[in-house]
Amino acid sequence: MQDLTLRSVAERLGVSVPSLYHHVRGRDDLIRLAATQSAQRMSIPVDHGQHWAVWLYEWAVYTSSSFANDPELLKHFIDGAIGPEVMAANVDAAMGLCMRHGFTAAEAREAYQLVSECALGAAISAIRDRRAEEDGVPFDLAVRSLIAQGGELPHLAELIRAADFAGHVSLRRQITTVLAGIAALRGVPWAPIESLLPRPEAAGAEVAGSEIAGLGAAGPETAG
Repeated sequence: MQDLTLRSVAERLGVSVPSLYHHVRGRDDLIRLAATQSAQRMSIPVDHGQHWAVWLYEWAVYTSSSFANDPELLKHFIDGAIGPEVMAANVDAAMGLCMRHGFTAAEAREAYQLVSECALGAAISAIRDRRAEEDGVPFDLAVRSLIAQGGELPHLAELIRAADFAGHVSLRRQITTVLAGIAALRGVPWAPIESLLPRPEAAGAEVAGSEIAGLGAAGPETAG
């Protein structure tokens, strides 16, 4: 979407650039329309009887990957260009799945919001990390430089000395932490649920939701 121009769209449609101005006010308007179209094409995971946590995990991975791979789409989402008319159907479908597993409407809405906002945060981190790598200044190297220049960062320095400085918390770790919290609030043991999710080595590749669509099915929780 970053490479989208009025000229490229006009050439694809076989029309002149001036004629496009009868429909859009400029590139920003064009990108907003493209963002809306992209958001409308974002499909929720198929409900084939999987556990609620598996479905929410699939949704989070798909959402985070979609936004991380298209920063312009994320920007317009943040700016409000992607409105309720695009999002409401996905929210309603997610709530319906959770409610079939014993959630109340309020609990289902909260679970969807918690997981979705975690996914958005992960996408923002991924974009920042990627740009930092491209600029040659990933966070860990920047911190090492600051410490070398005399910066008072004792706790980060201890982490570096322990050779335990990870670039960021993995997407799987972020999502499963949120899902474990939801399970705890519902009084449901986490270990059996976690066993249904992708193994850490598989999730490390940040697979798309479609690639994990075949995970184990489970009925409504016995503990609500």
